[in-house]
Amino acid sequence: MTGIILMDWLEFAVRWLHVVTAIAWIGSSFYFIALDLGLRPSADRREGVSGEAWQVHGGGFYFIQKYMISPARMPEELTWFKWESYSTWLSGAALLILVYYVGADMYLVDMTKMEMPLWAGIAISAASLTIGWLVYDRLCKSGLAERPTLLMVLLFILLMAMGYGYNQIFTGRAVLLHLGAFTATIMTANVFFTIIPNQRIVVADLKAQKTPDAKYGKIAKLRSTHNNYLTLPVIFLMLANHYPLAFASTYNWVIAGLVFLMGVSIRHFFNSHHAHQGYKWWTWAVTALLFAGAVALSFLGTQQSTWEEAEARAFTPHEEKYAQAAGFDEVTDIVLGRCSMCHAREPGWIGIAVAPKGVVLETATDIAAEAHRIYLHAGLTDAMPPANVSYMEPEERAAIRAWIEAAG
Repeated sequence: MTGIILMDWLEFAVRWLHVVTAIAWIGSSFYFIALDLGLRPSADRREGVSGEAWQVHGGGFYFIQKYMISPARMPEELTWFKWESYSTWLSGAALLILVYYVGADMYLVDMTKMEMPLWAGIAISAASLTIGWLVYDRLCKSGLAERPTLLMVLLFILLMAMGYGYNQIFTGRAVLLHLGAFTATIMTANVFFTIIPNQRIVVADLKAQKTPDAKYGKIAKLRSTHNNYLTLPVIFLMLANHYPLAFASTYNWVIAGLVFLMGVSIRHFFNSHHAHQGYKWWTWAVTALLFAGAVALSFLGTQQSTWEEAEARAFTPHEEKYAQAAGFDEVTDIVLGRCSMCHAREPGWIGIAVAPKGVVLETATDIAAEAHRIYLHAGLTDAMPPANVSYMEPEERAAIRAWIEAAG
């Protein structure tokens, strides 16, 4: 039991680290894009200065200047914005391993879609994350950098193709999570392989008293802009496991595509405003239509198996351990009586349209599959049922703990 608790705390620690580093990365990214778009021509036309801005924050005034290529001399201290990106990706990869690889039989591979060894699903997951960067990088170097709109359209097609492919193998949760990881890998690779190396070339030229080529800054700016437009969709995809109406839909990958487009329209509104081009309110109308499309798709069916299919499904090795443990029959009765009115394929509790977080507890296989969650949320703590609305007794929580202890 100690192992279950420690694993849950480890997931919590890594998830919190991922959130903190992501906030730092997104914050600096949004700030510098807004700053760059809002720069005005230099008042004194100082050599090399392409724009400047006055800002106020926290009771202080700031005067910022941007050099198109480089300053006349290198400053003694130079801040590099890179570790926010690297730490976000590394912590996200660790979380992917802890949740989806360690728990591959529950959260990664959907055997009702395609039967395969768990190691094969893990291998496909890991290998697929590199594909996006390799294809995207080749597109950027093919001359399409001069046609940024077409480049973004091709990237969108690539994302949709990957989403469709993921949906043939993985669970709904894993489909959206992998699309997020796929995109985040492109974003971090942009920083690691292109933006920072190009900046290092410029710094090295300055130290050698050479005039840096302006192309390096131009290339880095393009990749940074792409990252800016991809940020909001990635945030949604990282949080999508909280929204079963999105991930449990048969068309979850299409919903993800609409989310990507919503992210573009929202960022376009703010980027245009920061660039002093006015408020493009039409982007919010487009966003609302895209959101309505996502809502409509969520009504067209879910990926959850029917009650009959779940009842007939054989236990996996992970589930078998809990199904054979002493007290399983008693716990099954407790869960069916206290939890399944909400955690059902068709919830019976008024105001709940789908099972919270997509957790269904209607059959023996359902309950065995969610043994760890039941233990943590209803046995070890009183987090569930919320406000104890179904009146789970202390003796029933003790029975859940005894069941897990018996399973070892």
